[in-house]
Amino acid sequence: METFKLKKRLAKDKLMLWGVCLFATLTAVPLVAILGEVFLRGYDQLSWSFFTEPTPTAYKAMKAIEAGEPIPGGIANGIVGTMLMLGMATIVAVPIGILCGVYLAENSKSRFAQIVSYLTDLLQGTPSVIIGIVIYIWVVVPMKGYSAIAGSVALFVMMLPLIIRSTEETLKILPASLKEAGLALGGNEARVMLRVQLPAAFGGVFTGVLLAISRVIGETAPLMFTALGCSLIRWSIDKPISAVPLLIWEFFNDPNLQDLIWGASLFLLLFILMLNILAKYIKGTLY
Repeated sequence: METFKLKKRLAKDKLMLWGVCLFATLTAVPLVAILGEVFLRGYDQLSWSFFTEPTPTAYKAMKAIEAGEPIPGGIANGIVGTMLMLGMATIVAVPIGILCGVYLAENSKSRFAQIVSYLTDLLQGTPSVIIGIVIYIWVVVPMKGYSAIAGSVALFVMMLPLIIRSTEETLKILPASLKEAGLALGGNEARVMLRVQLPAAFGGVFTGVLLAISRVIGETAPLMFTALGCSLIRWSIDKPISAVPLLIWEFFNDPNLQDLIWGASLFLLLFILMLNILAKYIKGTLY
């Protein structure tokens, strides 16, 4: 009887193992199919000119297609715009997000902290297109024009809750003895936080920042309402500017430029992949 029960349990265990493996494989199939399709169609387009030249006009693309030649130009204007807006958003979002996360971790039971925490969750779940419309009303309309500033504000709003949450959760898992030891040595709470707790939580905080960047770098809807797009390589922050997701949308709407979708998509995927690998490496190294 005991042998029969043991065999039954082993059979159930093996059945569950095979079931988990099957469903995990089914989950990975769409991801592998998407990555494979983008890579196979886009790797031929990756070249020096693709990263250093701006987007070609529809006329130039049409002439190249008629002549059987590769479409000239690239996505340099989108890369410059993406890095510019992402840089401005990160510079503002990181200190504000970390400070807010510190406050929530240290004062989680206060009424104000609970309200801020609820608003953070609400902001994190807000659709990006809604954020784009709101920033259009708050920034684009008063400035009387689309600009990199407006685009960076939209990205800042989307990055902020992710950085807040990662900072808060990382500080909460630190051992209480770390703070107690700092206070016992004579440091006040602010000094202990800046000199002891935040350095100890650097890996988790930095990982959260990288994941926030990878989360917003592919957003298109908010940039359509704020940055608008531009066919030139532009460094002015008070004028319309392009971004790689905006270029992908523009390529999709122009039959002559649709072949460039794959190269731009592959660049975006590789950039996000590198950020995620870097985040996992840093997290694994420091913990």
